[in-house]
Amino acid sequence: MKVTVIGCSGSFAGPDSAASSYLVSAEADGRTWNVLLDLGSGALGPLQRHVAPADLDTVFLTHLHPDHCADLCGLYVAHTYAPDGPPGRRLPVWGPRGTASRVSLMYHGLEDGGMDKVFSFGRLEDGVAVEVGPLTITPYAVHHPVEAFGFRVEADGAVLAYTGDTDACDNLAPLMAGADLVLADSAFVDGRDEVRGIHLTASRAAQAAAGAGGVQRLVLTHMPSWNDAEVCRAQAEPYWPGVEVAEPDAVYDLGSPPERRDV
Repeated sequence: MKVTVIGCSGSFAGPDSAASSYLVSAEADGRTWNVLLDLGSGALGPLQRHVAPADLDTVFLTHLHPDHCADLCGLYVAHTYAPDGPPGRRLPVWGPRGTASRVSLMYHGLEDGGMDKVFSFGRLEDGVAVEVGPLTITPYAVHHPVEAFGFRVEADGAVLAYTGDTDACDNLAPLMAGADLVLADSAFVDGRDEVRGIHLTASRAAQAAAGAGGVQRLVLTHMPSWNDAEVCRAQAEPYWPGVEVAEPDAVYDLGSPPERRDV
C-alpha cells in the first residue's frame, strides 16, 4: 500500500501546499487501485501529477468543510467535460450525511441532482467498513463541530490511520491502534488555541498515537500556513521522539516500513 500526500495544508490552501488530500494506492488483480481520502481546496491540480482523475476508484470525504471537499466540484468538471468522454461508470463518493446536496450547492447553476450523473454517493457510518479492491476502509466518528470521520485503511497487513479533523476522543484509539502510519490533524498550537472540540494540537496528536499502542510512524498534518511547523514538532517530541511533519508529494510505502518500534 502506497500513500501519497497530495495536499496537507490546514483550513485553506497554503503557499506551498493544497488543502487536505491523500492518495492511497494498492496493487491487486493485475491493476492499481486508487482511493482518495479528501479532496480539499486546490488539491485537484497536484493530484494530476500522480493519477489521472479518470483512474480514481473511490473518493472518501472525512467531512464537508471546503478544505476537505471543495475540489470535488473540479473533479465533476473533469469527468463531465473530458474530450474523450466521461468514465464509463459513476465514481463512488463516500461522505457524511448530506454530501450530495452540499457539494451540489457549491456548484452554482447546477441543476438539482446533477452531481448524481457523475458521482454515486454513499453515506459513511461509524465502524462500518467499505471494501475497494484490496483496500478496506473503516470510518470512525471523531470530534469536530460537524459530522466528521477518521479513516483506517488496511491492505495486505499494512495499516494507515488518517484522523481527518478532530480533537481528542475515544475513537482515536481503535482508529490508530497498530497502524504503520498515522496522519494526524495538528492544526492547533498549545498555548495559542485553547478552544476544545475542533482540532488536535501536535502534543495531543502524539499522546493519542502513543496511547493507542503499536503505532510505528506519526506524521503531523493539516497545519494552516500561519503555523510554525517546527513549533508543532517540538510540542509533539516529548510524547513521540522523531515525529515527522507532512510535506506535499511525500510518498510512504507501507509495504516497506521503517524500523519498527513500540511506543
